[in-house]
Amino acid sequence: MIVSIHQPNFLPWLGFFDKMDCSDVFVLLDCVQFEKNGWQNRNRIKTARGWNWLTVPVQHKFGTTIAETRVADTVKWQKKHLNSLVTNYSKAPYFNNYIDYYHDMYSKRWIFLAELCNSFIHDFAEKIGIETRMLTVSSPEEWPDDPNQRLVSIVKKFGGDVYLAGAGGRNYIKEKHFKEAGIKVVFQDYSPIEYPQLYSEFIPGLAIVDALFNVGEDTLKIIRKGRRTEL
Repeated sequence: MIVSIHQPNFLPWLGFFDKMDCSDVFVLLDCVQFEKNGWQNRNRIKTARGWNWLTVPVQHKFGTTIAETRVADTVKWQKKHLNSLVTNYSKAPYFNNYIDYYHDMYSKRWIFLAELCNSFIHDFAEKIGIETRMLTVSSPEEWPDDPNQRLVSIVKKFGGDVYLAGAGGRNYIKEKHFKEAGIKVVFQDYSPIEYPQLYSEFIPGLAIVDALFNVGEDTLKIIRKGRRTEL
């Protein structure tokens, strides 16, 4: 059984969903420290002038976990996000298929960042047709402090014998810990392919909203065409 583990990201890119689609179990790990200026509370969309950030303002201090990180309600970020989507994607082929969903999501009051990110992630997976089982790990007390042993414990708990790691995992994963536990480590290899976008040259690595507005129900096909991982 293939298990992958990833911190919740805001409006993730296509590679995030490729990792999910390759797995039998996909674990959202939000009991780790929130990373300022990372992908947990922001992502990029395409505009007529290139890419631009959509950022969720948060309240946090050093050591705050993703699960504990609160959305700052002093800024009208939801209206700004929605206006950005309307302004930049209203001429996209599948704009009308999805814009009502964003109106609904941005009309809600979100208190915790993880709740917001995980809701988007679950909804996007359903919309594009990924059927992988998703679980959330929010309690740090249940797991070892050592990052590698934590991953091993999570994979074992959910019955995995293969751990699908992100490409960046090569920089910190100690495979001996996994081997000792009878777990094979596979590193994701993903290269996004070009798909139709609005405005000039293709920009890879954008939030999944870009693909949904531009290619709609073909988003999962586009994701799978970029897959290079050998499982």
